[in-house]
Amino acid sequence: MRILQLVLAPRLSGAEMLAKGIAIGHQRSGHSVCLASLLPQHSDFEPLSRELAAQGVTCLFPTRTHARIGRLLFLYRAIRQFKPDIIFAHSTIPALYVRALPLSVPIVWVMHSGVNDFKDNVLQRAERVLSSRAKVVIGVSQKNVDDYLKEIGEHPSLVVVPNGVDTSPFATVMGRMPARSPANDSKRIVQIGRYIREKNHLDTVRAFKRVLEFEPDARLLLCGVIEDVAYHAEVVSLVNELGIGSRVEVAGPRSNVAEILCASSAFAMPSSFEAHSIGFLEALASEIPVVANAIPAFSFAGSFPSVRLVDTTDAEVYGRALAEALQQPRAVRPLAGLTLQDTADRYLAIARQVLGLRVGLR
Repeated sequence: MRILQLVLAPRLSGAEMLAKGIAIGHQRSGHSVCLASLLPQHSDFEPLSRELAAQGVTCLFPTRTHARIGRLLFLYRAIRQFKPDIIFAHSTIPALYVRALPLSVPIVWVMHSGVNDFKDNVLQRAERVLSSRAKVVIGVSQKNVDDYLKEIGEHPSLVVVPNGVDTSPFATVMGRMPARSPANDSKRIVQIGRYIREKNHLDTVRAFKRVLEFEPDARLLLCGVIEDVAYHAEVVSLVNELGIGSRVEVAGPRSNVAEILCASSAFAMPSSFEAHSIGFLEALASEIPVVANAIPAFSFAGSFPSVRLVDTTDAEVYGRALAEALQQPRAVRPLAGLTLQDTADRYLAIARQVLGLRVGLR
């Protein structure tokens, strides 16, 4: 089978990292896979491009940012070059672009957004026009499906396939690390995620100011793709305003997520909205104590060991929970059905269903 995974931009962010992992998994299973994008790759993704190439995955990324027509032309040429049997389009914008092209190849749209994109009238109208061009619409959570039904209406094939986490890097990293305990941990709290308002880094910074009252040696690491430059500047400004710059590192994207999580003592996840966060799954896989916002997307893990869901807009409550998490042990959590292999298998099953006998399938 020839499978094309389409993303907005190759970058160190959830949807793109999932597509990258699935592409390698499918290639190793004997399929021919291409990862394509509408925008050029971020510089921090270049090592992953080399990894993809080493695994035999074709990468087709534009070398510069095109206007709308240029994006359509690049995408059309990429599809003509790779000749896929099926296309998986990750996130709203790539799914709209690929379905606007005159293609006969079946398209599967994967909805990753944690917010309701169809509140935007332009996107809503576009989706209503192009809805039938998707053979299957995948929601990574039930909320995605519910939003689609509410704003767009019925679709012949609307399914939920949760995101999955690649657990192998965590097993590798933890296997070579010395035994850890709350007493000798570094007391570092980490939040990993794009710098956008919905991720609420500001809440973590305010809460960390409270943490220092209980744990003066604590440190905070914030890292992720700087998507909203103005918001990133607000985060830096608040750190300086609170006088905690010596204890806080506000960093950009990092590719060594497993190493960061395994070397940290607590994980913060104060997002207002999430669909099915890969960052949250990575934290669960790393066994690190977790403090997250009490939103529906995280409720499945509320009873997991060393996982606490609180109102992260309350700096006092959030800060105390983080300080307590620094004293908690690491814990193994049940991730059956939530691994990258589980997600990749579901995607292949959907491809087989869509294609039927049109191609010879492994």
